[in-house]
Amino acid sequence: MTGTAALTDPRPLMDRAVAQVAALVAAVPAERLGDPTPCAEFDVRALLGHLVAGVNDGAQLGEKGSVEWSKPPTGIADDGWGRAYDEGRARLAAAWADDAKLARLVSVEWGTFPGAVYLTSGMVLESVTHAWDLSHALGHPLPLDQELAELALGWAQQFLPADRRGPEVPFGPVRPAPEGADAYARLAAWLGREVA
Repeated sequence: MTGTAALTDPRPLMDRAVAQVAALVAAVPAERLGDPTPCAEFDVRALLGHLVAGVNDGAQLGEKGSVEWSKPPTGIADDGWGRAYDEGRARLAAAWADDAKLARLVSVEWGTFPGAVYLTSGMVLESVTHAWDLSHALGHPLPLDQELAELALGWAQQFLPADRRGPEVPFGPVRPAPEGADAYARLAAWLGREVA
């Protein structure tokens, strides 16, 4: 992955994306933790665990240049998810505060890239995608940042084309999005979610 993702500083977009997720996480009532999400393998609680693990993994990558993927955390109280996510995103921001890290190569299971590319195609795309999953599961309680979704959709279409699906890629076949769907719904459909 090269191009504009490697040439620009993605940290402002990452900050917006994780702040949006943080607002959604804070809006989750305890009684909704067992509800399903559009991401078939996750209920709301499991998605929150995945999100908390994701910001901490991204922080570890910034701190060390490589990552040992964490398992979703256990033992978080029903009312503790917002705090756990906020702690992870603060660690993430601190880990990537040094400008030099944007050019440093980092290694993840899908390749080795400059840090800026990882933040764009990893942290921002993942956060935006799961923001829609969580928002959808909760009945869309907050407005979502459409600009983030438009950018993420462009990256997804470039780096995850429709013919790159199957066991080695954790996304289902591209699904149709309804006519007039917003950028989040189009992104979700591109990544294999069923969009009603």
